[in-house]
Amino acid sequence: MRASQMYLYTLREVPSEAEIASHILLLRTGAIRKLASGVYGFMPLGQRALRKVEDIVRQEMDAAGAQEIHMSALQPAELWQESGRWAAYGPEMWRVKDRNGREFCLGPTHEEVFTDIVRQNIDSYRQLPVNLYQIQTKYRDEARPRFGLIRSREFIMKDNYSFDKDEEGLDISYKNMYDAYSKVFDRCGLNYRPVEADSGAIGGSGSHEFCALCEVGEEEIIYCDECGMAATDERAEFKDAVMPQEAELPLEKVHTPGTKTIEEVCDFLKVPQDKSIKALLFELYNDELTDVIGYVAAFIRGDRQLNMTKLVNALGCHEYAIAFANEGAMHGVTGAVGGFTGPVGLHDCKIVVDSELVNAKNMVAGACEEDHHMINVNYGRDYKGDIVADIKLLQAGDPCPVCGKPVKNARGIEVGQVFKLHTKYSEPMHLTFKDENQQEHPVVMGCYGIGVTRTLAAIVEQHHDDNGIIWPMSVTPYHVMITLCGIKDDVQVAMAEDMYKKLLDAGVEVVLDDRDERPGVKFKDADLLGFPIRITVGKKAAEGQVEYKLRRGGDVEVITPAEAVEKAIALVNAERRG
Repeated sequence: MRASQMYLYTLREVPSEAEIASHILLLRTGAIRKLASGVYGFMPLGQRALRKVEDIVRQEMDAAGAQEIHMSALQPAELWQESGRWAAYGPEMWRVKDRNGREFCLGPTHEEVFTDIVRQNIDSYRQLPVNLYQIQTKYRDEARPRFGLIRSREFIMKDNYSFDKDEEGLDISYKNMYDAYSKVFDRCGLNYRPVEADSGAIGGSGSHEFCALCEVGEEEIIYCDECGMAATDERAEFKDAVMPQEAELPLEKVHTPGTKTIEEVCDFLKVPQDKSIKALLFELYNDELTDVIGYVAAFIRGDRQLNMTKLVNALGCHEYAIAFANEGAMHGVTGAVGGFTGPVGLHDCKIVVDSELVNAKNMVAGACEEDHHMINVNYGRDYKGDIVADIKLLQAGDPCPVCGKPVKNARGIEVGQVFKLHTKYSEPMHLTFKDENQQEHPVVMGCYGIGVTRTLAAIVEQHHDDNGIIWPMSVTPYHVMITLCGIKDDVQVAMAEDMYKKLLDAGVEVVLDDRDERPGVKFKDADLLGFPIRITVGKKAAEGQVEYKLRRGGDVEVITPAEAVEKAIALVNAERRG
């Protein structure tokens, strides 16, 4: 491709709305163009890189035995109502009506559609297993779209679904996709870590996220170097501490003026924070988010942090239907007092107690009275929970739940996730098969997603420097940039054209920068665009030499055009598959 003929518009300044490197650089290179908040179009360079990622995904899915189809993004409400998710999915789902009043959604995911497709044709164990996938646009009305392609409202995702006759078959399908995902992200040049994850709105049990390690990632990863445990902080289990056994002392109420925080009350009473009980108050909403339908008080040890995902799972509610409580309104119903709430005497609300508190003796807790706390609070004698569960957040330095060694943390961008759905969709949607004895059973399902556009952003986030993108060879829009410094110098032009033709003939994707621009502008654009190899044709052309440089670093080599072409072809062929 000749740069003079390309739709190529780079930006010198950092766009004001861009906060992280991938967003900044994809806008500056002209790879993407913002249409609205969380909605982006792909320009020629961005589209080429995106197609490279898609091709890698497609090749590995095909190699793993999955078959590609393509379904509509517009999905009828009836399928979601059948699975029970029409109301459950929440405000992220874009709901629309046609001219006849029939309800549809713009698909955030496709479990229902694929289940419906398979149930129309599968009825015997002989037809299983089946694995179908698609690469398609998805829609989620994010409350806070940000970071460009990392959290957008329209995005491209590869989603596929396995259908097996039993759990053993699901285990095989799950491992097959897990391995295929590792190959995909290896080929994309990502530094990533598979971690145990929460299933979220997709449902089922058993899930792994593939997280591209990155300081600006939205996922918090907890891991142990000693035993290899790795999980998102949402999913990470917390092994309860062994609490000292003490004789239960008499319950007392004490005056603690102005001590609303754990730090303040523990300092006032001269007790360590691990001897206190922290209260967090919430209100629950109906599916339409119009009315408060109840209150929740969650209690954890004072030195711990609440894990909201674990709390939501313990309650069995939807994440969007719970919010921090209006303390004044909650007080009138339950007796809770902001800053002084404890489990003793609380009423008319759901009480969720962290499992660690069950064996904790003689704790300090709020008295549900202004400026007062209770001391010597003991579970069982003084209060009980409607739900007892691990609802605390595992953090760096806490003991590993597997081996007990201190865990570490890192941040990452979720680029893929695999789920064991089991029969979550097949049972309510009556996807069944008959076994050898003509007995009917629900099909056992798995679900597997890769965020294609998010993967593209993660690649840029991991592969850049102060000057621009440094594309891995496997996903770069073009392999080679030939920078022609003197467009009116016949020797330079002839040399550049000859190399351009030879590279094209060898199957190398190459851009010849023949624009009427100063060499400095061309060099800055070459660094910004980040193609792996740059060959500069300048004044040394009169001596039969060019400059050869790799974008990822290293010295500039002054070599002959033939040597430059040979080196470029060899490197591209060695690295293009990742």
